[in-house]
Amino acid sequence: MSAALVVADARFDKLSTVRSVIATGLAPVYWLGNAPSEFGDWFAGLFENKEDLQQENEDLKARLLILERRALKYAALASENNELRRLMNSSEVLDDRVIVGEVVGVSPDPFSHEVIINKGRSDGLRPGQAVLDAQGLMGQVVQTSQITSRVLLVSDSSHAVPVEVVRNGLRAILLGTGDTSTLELVHVPDTADIREGDLLVSSGLGGRFPRGYPVAEVSLINKEPGEPFVAIEAVPRAQLNQSRLVLVVFPPAITEDDVGNADAGAETSEEGEG
Repeated sequence: MSAALVVADARFDKLSTVRSVIATGLAPVYWLGNAPSEFGDWFAGLFENKEDLQQENEDLKARLLILERRALKYAALASENNELRRLMNSSEVLDDRVIVGEVVGVSPDPFSHEVIINKGRSDGLRPGQAVLDAQGLMGQVVQTSQITSRVLLVSDSSHAVPVEVVRNGLRAILLGTGDTSTLELVHVPDTADIREGDLLVSSGLGGRFPRGYPVAEVSLINKEPGEPFVAIEAVPRAQLNQSRLVLVVFPPAITEDDVGNADAGAETSEEGEG
């Protein structure tokens, strides 16, 4: 019978239905036999997945912090790039040679408006050079070391800038008040033609600041009856508390031709006196 069943199955495929029925009936037996192993793997997987999820969560948090730091850095770089562009646009309209510096420190003295920049004698800086940001005049170099310089801001109470009104050329002196948001225009007669909103630029008198740099904008005019001068307040154009990148202006270099012309003029003057 066994041989007959084998021949019938091999030659005529008569037992496929029987095998299918038997396999279906044995399926629960197979499942029960494999259940302990499957259950063990599933139970172990619960702890492994939890640890994996915790580790993945920590990794994602760390990556998020890294990405946030990079985003902040990119935002700072974008801001610095925009500031550099504004500075370069400002330097393009200047006739004088300039160098870009960075503010690296602020004076701790509340009564002294000074900042430290990362350029010094090794970069050719000397006391008296004008310092600007992208909007206007910030101050002047008052002390230099080999790699840094101290800059006195226009808002310092000891600082003064000769200025003129762009609209009509009226000249006056602009003093610091100890307040970074307010400057004082002094010695202006009550009959002077000056208005709120007038732009004040450096006049170049005194030779300390080159002419034509924006310094401030008139914000308040107070005329007292019987007083010969008017009280005038102005707002600095430079962002004294915010600007990080600055321009240091170099005075025009004296060439050999200028020296020769000056010597020739002196000789001519001596001959004329003789």
